[in-house]
Amino acid sequence: MNTYLIVGAGRSGIDSAKLLLRLGEDFVLFDGNEKLDTAAVCERIGKPDCRFLLGALKEGDLDGIDVCVTSPGVPLFSDVLQAVAAKGIPIWSEIELAYRHDKGTVIAITGTNGKTTTTALTYAIFKAWNKNTLLVGNIEIPYTGLALESVDGGYTVAEISSFQLETMRTVKPKVSAILNITPDHLDRHGSMDGYIAVKESITQNQDEGDYCVLNYEDDVLRDFGSKAPCKVVFFSSRHTLDDGWFYRDGEICLAEGGAVTRLLGTDEVNLVGTHNFENIMAAAAMAHCAGVPLDIIRDVTRRFVAVEHRIEFVREKDGVKYYNDSKGTNTDAAIKAIDAMPGPTVLIGGGYDKHADFTDWAARFPGKVKQLILLGQTAKQIAATCDKLGFSDYRFAETLEEAVNLANAAATSGDCVLLSPACASWGMFKNYQQRGTMFKDYVNAL
Repeated sequence: MNTYLIVGAGRSGIDSAKLLLRLGEDFVLFDGNEKLDTAAVCERIGKPDCRFLLGALKEGDLDGIDVCVTSPGVPLFSDVLQAVAAKGIPIWSEIELAYRHDKGTVIAITGTNGKTTTTALTYAIFKAWNKNTLLVGNIEIPYTGLALESVDGGYTVAEISSFQLETMRTVKPKVSAILNITPDHLDRHGSMDGYIAVKESITQNQDEGDYCVLNYEDDVLRDFGSKAPCKVVFFSSRHTLDDGWFYRDGEICLAEGGAVTRLLGTDEVNLVGTHNFENIMAAAAMAHCAGVPLDIIRDVTRRFVAVEHRIEFVREKDGVKYYNDSKGTNTDAAIKAIDAMPGPTVLIGGGYDKHADFTDWAARFPGKVKQLILLGQTAKQIAATCDKLGFSDYRFAETLEEAVNLANAAATSGDCVLLSPACASWGMFKNYQQRGTMFKDYVNAL
């Protein structure tokens, strides 16, 4: 029996503890919050006498620890993980712990943007084909909570963030996908090169019997295609590929073995925007690599609707359409949301500062954004970027409710109001879900 140190007593850590409890393993929970309600955590785990280390590690706290399982929100450069590493204790992600007890086949998805939509669609396709399919990972369902429900012959569709990839060791997907790589979380990974390396590491244990689905329109991924250790399948929204998936003239097609097969027309689906057509191609490619028939892929994709908080239609009022894209937490995602809008747009943006450059995002405003309403920590930085680019139609709001009211006043029939912040939610909200839900509440109360 091993003794595990679980770093972080949030949902990921609690589910890791539950898994270890079911396996009969010993564990200690660490959390930086000295005032943590340990009784409540014990109750959620189902073990009244859990051991805790709170605040900061002290001399001897790591004695007898065999493995550390860390929550994704704790960076490797944190004091606790630096201390663990200095002791030579292996550091696993929650994904790693769960994978070691998964009996099924793993389908793993990462990328800067589009992960949640692609993962949800991929899961829906696999579930229609194989009832023993699980949905886990960064899509708000800890892998450790479901790993022991897996069965031989089943599948696990996992959304994996860069934070989780950092501490994966043995995870070997049958099919992986990297949807795109654009600047994000540079405060965590240190540099763009570091971020790229972490994303590409999803393939580190794959071999020639496995597949990786890559975006042909991403220069980094196109180059990586020649280096990946497994078979590579590309998808493209701008090029007609001789081998792979492509979007052309309103249709999504598969080129394979010298023949081209039409999957469906984009007018047959509920998702809007070219980025969503890329998400469809990625999901279809992964399913096809695993052997799912095209008829099932086609039927499920036709019925699929957008996930909550990702260019989610909220309501139409007085001819104005309101969209919730709270999950647009970086500039690339926010650009895609602007491009998907069917009319002139009043945009609500701003939030937590992740050290992003807003130039490319702001450059999209002329001709698309009728007015920009800014809030949060980055509001003045975004405004300064707009000034440099000659875009002056912006206003500031202190709260999201005020921003919604200002947007409502600025929009006229035929316009769109879009919450797509290009920033994380921290500081003003618990998470992007809370931000999106509050936006919808304010919109529906207009």
